[in-house]
Amino acid sequence: MVGILTGDAIAQASSRLAAAGLADARREVDELYAALVCGATSRAFLDRDVPIPAPLAERLETAVERRARGWPQAYATGRANFRGHWLAADPRALIPRAETESLVELVIAWTRGALDDRLPVIADVGTGCGCIAIALALEARVAGVIATDASAEALNLAIENATALGALERISFRQGDLLAPLLGEMVDAVVSNPPYVTTMECDWLHPTVRDFEPRLALDGGSDGLGLTRRLAAEAFAALRPGGLLAIEVDAGRADASADIMQHAGFDGVEIGEDLFGRPRTVHGRRSEER
Repeated sequence: MVGILTGDAIAQASSRLAAAGLADARREVDELYAALVCGATSRAFLDRDVPIPAPLAERLETAVERRARGWPQAYATGRANFRGHWLAADPRALIPRAETESLVELVIAWTRGALDDRLPVIADVGTGCGCIAIALALEARVAGVIATDASAEALNLAIENATALGALERISFRQGDLLAPLLGEMVDAVVSNPPYVTTMECDWLHPTVRDFEPRLALDGGSDGLGLTRRLAAEAFAALRPGGLLAIEVDAGRADASADIMQHAGFDGVEIGEDLFGRPRTVHGRRSEER
């Protein structure tokens, strides 16, 4: 690919993916190229008459070969976009998905009218690559974010992303199970995308998920709700009066997740939809009385 136009490199890459049996190979390559240059999918078209730099050509070739072998796009390129923020992505953490953006939007909306006299502190539980914590630190009206994860490898990736995006000073990264790293510290909101796939369902996931993404971030136990139950109880104890708990849920278990939150003592529990119109978030408030 070295020394050729970007359009020719894209065409060769498309042929490689088509030969590997991938549907809509050209679109796939456009998306791979966009991630490599941290731009819009139109970049492949806009750059078509520009010679492709040798380092970029090599990275595109590597990404295409990985994708042809079944790697998910984000791991093939090492990049994923979340709310316009380009994040490093690799098997240390779950790939950020568009569905989770609605969870962040919910919390951002809450911060706009959360407190009159001070900015809220938010805990992001199971931060993974750091996508939620970073988005809140950069976009929301907050005093800071505490990001926790049981995986040291995931936390390292999150720290790398926060550093690259200029959000490190506003996020405190802490390793440990759920809210245990708070060590009794009270927060104004808890947000989380906990594992919510059942143990059996994990074996049925698409190979790009099942064979590449960390099982720890997917497996929610026998009914997919094990972590949700623990999180609701711990969040109730960690939240200040009037505090918010907002979680991402499986569309088929949204009602059950809402019941768990209600039984944990939360008021005004509601189910929200993602950008595809599916039940995807559940949120509620800690009573004003403790």
